[in-house]
Amino acid sequence: MNEAEIELLIQKAAKRGAEEALREVGLHDEEAIHDIREMRELLDAWREARRAVTTTITKAVTIGLLSLLAVGAYVKGWGQ
Repeated sequence: MNEAEIELLIQKAAKRGAEEALREVGLHDEEAIHDIREMRELLDAWREARRAVTTTITKAVTIGLLSLLAVGAYVKGWGQ
């Protein structure tokens, strides 16, 4: 067996393995591209939502701390 035949054998085995893996997870048919695209869109939406929640929490904590500082300053004597 020469190098070209070995390479061809490896390529065939890799292709069969990939096809079997896709079949096992249900991505072997014509609709698979749509499924993958939908999963990417869901993942993008999840990431965007997580980013928005993080931003909102950060803003709320910042406003809360600034409010506490303002109340503290008022109580300390600036409000007299």
